[in-house]
Amino acid sequence: MEKAKISTTQLFILMILFQLSNSLLIPIAMGAKHDSWIVILVAMAVSILLFFIYRALYLYYPTLLLTDYTEKLIGKILGRTLAFLYILFFLYSAARVLREFGVMLLSFAFPETPLFIACALMALVVIYTIYKGIEVVARTGELLFVIMCLLGIFLFILVAISGLIDVSKLRPVLEDSPKVLKTVFTETLYVPFGEIIVFTMIFPYLNQAKKLGKTGVTAIIITGIALAITTILNISVLGIPLMERSLFPLLTTIQSIEVGGFLQRLDVIFILALVIGGFFKVSVYTYCAIIGTASLFNIKEPSKLAYPMGLTVLFLSLIIASNYSEHIQEGLKIFPLYVQLPFQIILPIFLLIIAFIKNRKTG
Repeated sequence: MEKAKISTTQLFILMILFQLSNSLLIPIAMGAKHDSWIVILVAMAVSILLFFIYRALYLYYPTLLLTDYTEKLIGKILGRTLAFLYILFFLYSAARVLREFGVMLLSFAFPETPLFIACALMALVVIYTIYKGIEVVARTGELLFVIMCLLGIFLFILVAISGLIDVSKLRPVLEDSPKVLKTVFTETLYVPFGEIIVFTMIFPYLNQAKKLGKTGVTAIIITGIALAITTILNISVLGIPLMERSLFPLLTTIQSIEVGGFLQRLDVIFILALVIGGFFKVSVYTYCAIIGTASLFNIKEPSKLAYPMGLTVLFLSLIIASNYSEHIQEGLKIFPLYVQLPFQIILPIFLLIIAFIKNRKTG
C-alpha cells in the first residue's frame, strides 16, 4: 500500500462526489416512472446495510485491502483469482463512466470531436492525479466539492424561479408498488449505491477508523436525498415521456431554464459540475485497480502503474460498446445482474460469513 492517510472529511467528500458523478448524468430508476424518486430513497436505505457489510469486513482486516484479505479468507488460488476479478471489475467500471462523460461532451459541446479525444483529455488528467497518490485525489476533492455544491445550489434556485416546475407531473404516486421494489433490486441499488464497494480499497488509508460508520452513512444519505430531489425536478419539468426519451435528463432540464428573457444556455455550468464528478469517479476506480494490482503482484511502486492502467481504461472505454445505445442497454440489462450483483452484494456477504467463522474460531 501507498504510505498515505486521508481524513474522514476527505472520505466523506470522495464518497459523495463518486456516487453523484454519472448518477446525475444518466436516467436512473426510470423503470418505476413517476415513483423513480421513491426507488432512489428505498435503494439508499438498503445500501446502508450494504455499507455495514463492507465496514464489517474492514474491521476484521483494518490494514488490508479487499484484494488482500480475499486470499486470507478463501485460500491463495481462489483468493488471488477473486482479487484479480475485482481489479478487472474496477477497470471496466471506470471505462464505462469515462465513456458516458465522453459521449456527453460530444453531444452538447464538441459534436465534431472524435470520442477518443474527449475521453483521452479526461483520462490524462486522471492519470496525472492518481500518479500523485490518494492524498492528492482527496485534497483535490475538498477543493472541487465546494465548487460543485455552489453550482448545484445555483442551478436549483434557477430551476425553482424559472416557472418550469409542474408538480402534477409527479402523480400518480405508488401506482405500481411491486415495480418500485423490482427497480430497486434490478437497477438502482447497484448504481450508484452498491458501487461504494470500491471504497473497501480506500478504508485502510483512513486516519480515524472509529468514525467510518457515521461518515459513510451520512454520505450515502446525502447522496440519496440529492438524487431524489434531482429526479423530482426532472419529472416536474420534463414529464415522464420526455425523460424516457432523453439521454441526459438533467442536462435537458437545465437547457430549459430561461429567467428574465436573457439568462439561458446554462448547460455549460452543468457540464462543468458533471466533469468534476466524472473525474473523481474514474480516478477512484482506476486508483483502486492500481493499488490492487500492485498488492497482488508485489509491485513496490504503485505509481508506476498509473500510465498503463490509465491507458487501459481509456482504450476499454472505446471498445466496450459499438454505440451509446448499446452501452446503456448493457448498463441496464447485463451489467447489474451478471457483474454488479455478485461483486457488490453476493461475494461481500460470502466473504463476511467466512471472516466471521474464521475469527470466531481464532477468538
